[in-house]
Amino acid sequence: MRKLLLFLLLSAAVPSAAQPKAPEAFPYPVKTDRLPNGLTVVRVPFHSPGLVAYYTVVRVGSRNEVEPGKTGFAHFFEHMMFKGTKKHPEGERERLLATYGFNDNAFTTDDFTVYHSYGPTAGLDALIELEADRFRNLEYAEPSFRTEALAVLGEYHKNEANPWLRMEERLLGTAFQQHTYRHTTLGFYEDIKAMPEAYAYSRSFFERWYTPDNTLLFIVGDFQDGEVLAGIREHYGPWNRKVAQVPIPAEPPQKEKRTVSVEWPSSTLPRQVLAWHTPAASLTTPSAAIQSVLSDYLVGATSPVYKELVLDKQLVESIGSGFSPHRDPSLFSLHATLKAEEGRPAAEAVLTRAIQELASGKVDTARVQAIQSNIRYSLLMNLEAPDEVAGQLAWYAGIFGSPDALSRHLQNVARVQPEQLVSFAKRYLVETNLTVLTLTPATGGKP
Repeated sequence: MRKLLLFLLLSAAVPSAAQPKAPEAFPYPVKTDRLPNGLTVVRVPFHSPGLVAYYTVVRVGSRNEVEPGKTGFAHFFEHMMFKGTKKHPEGERERLLATYGFNDNAFTTDDFTVYHSYGPTAGLDALIELEADRFRNLEYAEPSFRTEALAVLGEYHKNEANPWLRMEERLLGTAFQQHTYRHTTLGFYEDIKAMPEAYAYSRSFFERWYTPDNTLLFIVGDFQDGEVLAGIREHYGPWNRKVAQVPIPAEPPQKEKRTVSVEWPSSTLPRQVLAWHTPAASLTTPSAAIQSVLSDYLVGATSPVYKELVLDKQLVESIGSGFSPHRDPSLFSLHATLKAEEGRPAAEAVLTRAIQELASGKVDTARVQAIQSNIRYSLLMNLEAPDEVAGQLAWYAGIFGSPDALSRHLQNVARVQPEQLVSFAKRYLVETNLTVLTLTPATGGKP
């Protein structure tokens, strides 16, 4: 029934020539308050008897790691946030949440870090107190810090067994010369190995970025709003640090095509990545919305490129886009996993031709409109449980910095015009702005 309602909601909201104004994109009521200390508190009442999702967004990621030798700390600190406080020593928080049955985890991106819990409303009061305590009063000793640093190193070793980590490292290191996006969220390997010696720096990292004015809370589900807000005011109100003002180095314009190759020592399929520098995500400009549509337009399942390379000629195993909105100017990328090395020239030629045709003004208006509807519908279909709703709200708020970012971004997507894809491709998807990565396996692409 909910899927039917969402479908009807979507169908009624698709913009037309007679209705240029983009519709309200988020289907649930939202309440937002900002505490005197700067903490943003967003609540979404949702019919989920006895269940609630609790997401904390801290707007710090690998982009904020500006000091030489200190990359990877945003991700590392995600680990340290589970190390306890004087009131609730390490392990006590997890034991308490387990008695209620909460699912509890965290993740770090280039631009933000998210801590999320999902479980029974009966445990919400306890969860609020526990979360406020660790964000205000995190406490850990140096031996615990050193142990966790070794765990992060182990995580890196596990991930480096996958070709995509090596590819990401080489692509970012080639495309970026100054900006902190030149390293992955895990950080440079040498910096990770040196983490055990950075205990003092870790304390300053906490003080610098884990502040109420740099944090947003999202509570979605079955709860009494007045009681929840009162509890948040009580426990988070005394939190009084201010976010640091640390400039992020700007990336100079790229003036010529760059290439980088990766030789993979074991059996895997060949890969090809094309990446261009594109503007930062903003809710007041169309760039992020254009790229959201453009990625599907160029290599989505309905694209001529997909039909030719995947279905007809069967030259590639998979094809897609690596685009994700970023706080600062980042990369718009297209990637293909080839079935064999011999298909690389033809695959790149098909991708290049599609971009050139778009830049020349050839654009399928009907397909653009279908993609816009699909983006909206697909997202609405992933808003069927409190955890899904909170996760989507948190993700877009982490990027754009606004609690209503999800709805406003979808409104921007609905406003994208076909000619904007043409002008974007003409301006940004050009050879002088391009970085090409190739991965070649030791066996020539025959696993």
